[in-house]
Amino acid sequence: MKFAVRTRPAPALPGVHGTARVHRRTASLIGRLTEGDIAVLDHVDMDRDTAQSIVDAGVVAVVNASPMISGRYANLGPERLVEAGVLVVDGAGPEVLDRVKDGTVLRIEGGVVHAGDTLLATARELTPDVVRTEMGLARNGLTAQLESFTHNSTEFLRREQDLLLHGRGVPRTATEIAGRPVVVAVRSHGWEGELAGIKPFVREQKPVLIAVDRAADALTESRHKPDIVVVTAASDDLPSAAVLRKATDVVVLVEPGAPRSVTESFERLGVRPLRFETTATTEDAALLLASAREASLIVGVGMHATLDEFLDRRRSGLASTFLTRLKLGPDLVDAAALPKLYDGAVRPRHLAGALIAGLVAVAAAISVTPVGQQWVDDLSPRVTSATSHLIDNVEGMLP
Repeated sequence: MKFAVRTRPAPALPGVHGTARVHRRTASLIGRLTEGDIAVLDHVDMDRDTAQSIVDAGVVAVVNASPMISGRYANLGPERLVEAGVLVVDGAGPEVLDRVKDGTVLRIEGGVVHAGDTLLATARELTPDVVRTEMGLARNGLTAQLESFTHNSTEFLRREQDLLLHGRGVPRTATEIAGRPVVVAVRSHGWEGELAGIKPFVREQKPVLIAVDRAADALTESRHKPDIVVVTAASDDLPSAAVLRKATDVVVLVEPGAPRSVTESFERLGVRPLRFETTATTEDAALLLASAREASLIVGVGMHATLDEFLDRRRSGLASTFLTRLKLGPDLVDAAALPKLYDGAVRPRHLAGALIAGLVAVAAAISVTPVGQQWVDDLSPRVTSATSHLIDNVEGMLP
């Protein structure tokens, strides 16, 4: 007689387990990430916004072919990933993108990447202590970056002087902007809270809503219809076709001298794009558009306000942002500061409250005069009678 033999499952191997999602370009990878995935990418000096998108996707680990912190400047992306509990290994080398196949189940322990029994890569694990140490070293090397920034700013001003100084080259939109407040929304860390904080302003002032890239989708989901959507022709971060078609204007950034064919993909979607030839970043182009069309006030949602956030940008866009902010000056207000400056318009209930308070004050003043006292004496019997009648009616309705 044979007895059934119960086999115990093999114990789970230590480390972090997940399905690999592989792409060299982080922007193309983010849209494919789901909860429990391991992102395999090649991204030097990851910024905070990109890291936040990875955290929001629910990944458990990131394998980076390049160093997360090169030391050129203090980028905030690695710190955000580690804070969120995401395992980060970097410096795995470019070959990791070929060795790891998309959809493979990976196990990572101590910086070593396995697929089953096969060792695929050995890299450095970023711990909180490592991140703090390298961020400190990167801040010490900021002087060299500032010298580069000065040079880039000079070059950007030379290329874009007509746009920055005279507003030339800005497309004319069907949306009327002159004399109206404008809200420019960019999807970034904490932008949802900023948008929620200016709801009274949006509701009462009816500003023009300009969405940058995928912020158009997010605005639509939060029941705000973007009037103008600003995108880059070659971007992987485009809004949905439905949102683009609903916008009054779609402004497409192209390189100066680019052929008409670069915007044909938008025309195939049923969208008539407005070409904007500039080397400015998408969000800076949106700000310059609002400024050139004489907006009364520009509110920036999701913009980079602090020095660390300002420096934690793509290096090519730093000069663009700096000079755009100088151009706009006091016309630009950060959405995080707006609730402190604007508490809403006067509403009917405010007027009613003031009116009632005034009537009570007048009645109190009159009641202490001889005439007022006479009115009180005359009205008292009527008030007493009406009150008694009301009480009798209520008692009659009770069982």
